[in-house]
Amino acid sequence: MTIEVPQHILDDLTDVEMPRLPPEAPFTEAIEVGKHQIPVHRSGCIVVGSGAAGLRAAVELKRRGGDVAIISQSAWGGTSACSGSDKQTLHTANTADQGDDFKDMARAIRAGGAMDEDTAYIEAVGSIRAMASLQYLGLPLPQDPLGGTLRYQTDHDEVGRATSCGPRTSRLMVQVLAREALRLDIPLFNQTTAVRLSTSGDGADRRVTGVLTIRPKMRSDENPLGLVAFLTNSVVLAAGGPGELYRDSVFPNGCFGSLGMALEAGLDLVNITESQFGIGTRRQGFPWNLSGTYVQVIPHIYSVDTEGTEHHFLADYYRTTQEMASNIFRKGYQWPFHASRMLDFGSSLVDLAIFREGQKGRRVFMDFNRNLLPVPNDLDFSLDRLDDDVSQYLRNAGATHDLPIDRLRHMNPLAIELYRRYKVDIAAEPLEFAVNNQHMNGGVSVDTWGRTNVPGIYAVGEAAGTHGVTRPGGSALNAGQVFGTRVAEHLGASGKARDAMQSAAEDEIGSAVAQIEAVLRPQDGVDLKSVRDEVQARMSDKAGILCTPAEVSQALADATVLNKSIRERGIAYGRPSEAGRALQWQQMALSSEAVLAALHHYIENGGGSRGARAICEPAGDALPEARTGPLPDYRFRSETEEDKSQQILVRLEQDQLQISKRQNRQFDETEKSFFERDWPAWLTGSIYELENS
Repeated sequence: MTIEVPQHILDDLTDVEMPRLPPEAPFTEAIEVGKHQIPVHRSGCIVVGSGAAGLRAAVELKRRGGDVAIISQSAWGGTSACSGSDKQTLHTANTADQGDDFKDMARAIRAGGAMDEDTAYIEAVGSIRAMASLQYLGLPLPQDPLGGTLRYQTDHDEVGRATSCGPRTSRLMVQVLAREALRLDIPLFNQTTAVRLSTSGDGADRRVTGVLTIRPKMRSDENPLGLVAFLTNSVVLAAGGPGELYRDSVFPNGCFGSLGMALEAGLDLVNITESQFGIGTRRQGFPWNLSGTYVQVIPHIYSVDTEGTEHHFLADYYRTTQEMASNIFRKGYQWPFHASRMLDFGSSLVDLAIFREGQKGRRVFMDFNRNLLPVPNDLDFSLDRLDDDVSQYLRNAGATHDLPIDRLRHMNPLAIELYRRYKVDIAAEPLEFAVNNQHMNGGVSVDTWGRTNVPGIYAVGEAAGTHGVTRPGGSALNAGQVFGTRVAEHLGASGKARDAMQSAAEDEIGSAVAQIEAVLRPQDGVDLKSVRDEVQARMSDKAGILCTPAEVSQALADATVLNKSIRERGIAYGRPSEAGRALQWQQMALSSEAVLAALHHYIENGGGSRGARAICEPAGDALPEARTGPLPDYRFRSETEEDKSQQILVRLEQDQLQISKRQNRQFDETEKSFFERDWPAWLTGSIYELENS
């Protein structure tokens, strides 16, 4: 039975309005540093970022008596609030049917390797609490008549732990958390870009003292850059991933993350070799992931060359129409590119084929008003000729309609409504798309409480490098909620965020200002636009889904030259309002070099293809094949088992990137807690390991 969903319900789940920010309290203090009269705000904790993870940390800390404030470059404008997919996934323990096994779930989360086993278990066991608290705040997760949460299967998820509110799940999460943050009177300073972390002390005595920011609205003759200092005892980095790192990206424009700033503050980064790439619409229009039902309805996919000629290119890769159609469907839950899925005519041949069409200068489209054309000399497309897993899914969904658009309208009408909001009607016209960067799995290295190697600094969400090589779809949203809560618990137990910082910290702020001034050279520095273009082109062209050892080595050398030039000359920019962007691109150039340095180290030490990238070379042991024959240009190295047990760390020391490795932290699945024995550790707070803070 098909139930027609009323338009007002579709509208509510698509047009998610965010709360209005209240007026900000005025700054009542200032410090003078050279020619800058810098306003000061003091608090016990500063959360950098207003996405779902940062809001969770702020809300939970405020509930525990913390004096916390949030700073955001663009409130409700980051990845959590502005990204999604057909039915954006939240990955949590199954609460329907027979429940779940947390240890089994943890094994699934860390299955891709290079992930700490204790972190995976924390995410699994904490997911129930995270989901329940979101529902308490009003997140409309769907249920069956008896209260079980509706579930489905997502990528790297063989059980079916995924659930969704529709295409805007993470925006709805931000909405309910933002309402709670405002209800709790947590100050949120909007249009405030963090540019430097200030610290005091050296070695083991090093501590965070604040965040130096740029606020364009604060520019004046006395404060020409619009600097504002937030002095604090603790900082939570929650600014998301480095979306601007790639030219071909599904991230919203302006998502820089905080990796460069973290490196400059002496923080360790981990797993920054690991990203996720998949199909999506281009960021020049409406950037959006095209997994799930967009491909599960099996639209016709074709390319158009510069002469306007259509090419049914996927038919060159798959042996039968059934094989081609079934693998297009599988991109719904196997959406991230994975080198191993290029073998045996798997689903990542779709990604490779689309990528190659782009290299030829062709534009690629999916047409929901046409079924697939057949492979030459094979039978026409038919829903009666699909692989068993595909056929069963479509039958269970009741999606047996003649055309893809009707199947999509039945399975997920929100997927159509979403594009209409951006003046693209996929029910009437083909949709252009490409392979692009979609997530960073690495980030700032943290322990089981979200602590970094610099006391007082924490990281959560996509800013933290907790996700390993692969991750089940939606697990990152869950990880941000779980670790946002754990960071707040740790800070609450330590008492460090209870009161606003009282020390002056003028020397530390002065040092941060001097570092900024060394970069900002409006007249004679490296051109800002050229830095952006060079970084993005290099990362997209040399460090995308296909890499070769020689190209990565050369890309690293070129990135090193660029950063040396920036250190010597600074960055030139035109308008005063571009000062913040110049600093962000200086940090993005540094982040790019760090990613390439880690990737080069991995490849030079025998690392193979895994997760985001295929490491291609003539001596590779794995050879993809297409219907037309072998694809020797894409022969690649396989991943080694040893690499799954290790993580690559990057640290900046005296302008030099230092690379090291460490083993994954272990989790003993046989160890059992015992109430009377372990209760005192909770009562006394020793579970928080405060002596190591």
